[in-house]
Amino acid sequence: MTEQEILELLKEVRHPEQDKDIVSLGMVDNLSVDPATGSVRFTLKLTKPRDPMANSLRRAAEALLTEATGIAPVIVVAEPLPPDSKAAKQQTMREKSRLNGISQVIAVASGKGGVGKSTVTANLAVALAAEGYRVGVLDADIYGPSMPKMFGVEDYKPVAEVAEDGSDLEYIVPAEAHGVKVMSIGFFISVDDALVWRGPMATNALRQLLHQTAWGELDFLLIDLPPGTGDLHLTIVSELRLSGAVIVSTPQEVALADVVRGIAMFRNDHVDVPIRGIVENMAWFTPAELPENKYYIFGPAGAEHGGVARVAREQGVPFLGSIPLVQAIAEGGDAGQPIATRNSVSAEAFRMLAHALTTNQ
Repeated sequence: MTEQEILELLKEVRHPEQDKDIVSLGMVDNLSVDPATGSVRFTLKLTKPRDPMANSLRRAAEALLTEATGIAPVIVVAEPLPPDSKAAKQQTMREKSRLNGISQVIAVASGKGGVGKSTVTANLAVALAAEGYRVGVLDADIYGPSMPKMFGVEDYKPVAEVAEDGSDLEYIVPAEAHGVKVMSIGFFISVDDALVWRGPMATNALRQLLHQTAWGELDFLLIDLPPGTGDLHLTIVSELRLSGAVIVSTPQEVALADVVRGIAMFRNDHVDVPIRGIVENMAWFTPAELPENKYYIFGPAGAEHGGVARVAREQGVPFLGSIPLVQAIAEGGDAGQPIATRNSVSAEAFRMLAHALTTNQ
């Protein structure tokens, strides 16, 4: 039987108190029919907590479907959440999330700190915006937010706008710089404050930034994750469906070992996020007075002989490109003018990275 045929059958089950069938009442959710066995599964969503009719409705639906299909269905009874409960508020936040207008959400991650992940995120966002894409950046590094400084919006004071749907929800208006929308916990704390939060406090703050930012319509939202693998990473994965992850590493062997662990986290059965590619940052040092020279400070680099490219091949993921270690890149981030805003060899490296990301989909 098809799902539509099942729904027609279930219309025969009526709620005695409300004198309507369970389909019209919206009580049938997550309906599925196994094509191999024909078994039916759905969630019976109750319209009020501790509904006395719950068991009789479930039994009536079971009897009806067993007679029609010859197989006892699996029916999960779900009570509504108390309206003032934390879980109910989080569910409402997700349903009204401003993430719904975003085409692709890309997590930018690193196995360890100090590899330039945030610098890559900021310049990649600017390079994508320069190509005509609508781009946003969420600074999810709760303990070390750096996007306000990198985009030159440290003095931005977020304002709220009321939802247009008549609800009492308010949404945070992100900062905008260099054609990119930016949201960060750094807008809400002083640079002199020590942000000492336990895991639940940090993840709740991240949830609010995710769902209550007025992103508008975006082609890409880049999420600058904290280094490593932990609670904040799992919160991101559980709160939204990521389109993919980009991993940043230097050519050092100690960094490459963490790359493999990072890939394993995203490939875990409970996470299951596709790896869009690996970026080799600080691949070589080129002094300003010798622009043609390359000094491989952290080890062999490049698409042919570099350690990052080797790991990409071994792990079966795209190698997105190499970014040189150039003083102007660091200076641009410190000044709030990402190097990708200029015309230079370094800026071209980020433009090539943006092209590689958009073609490896």
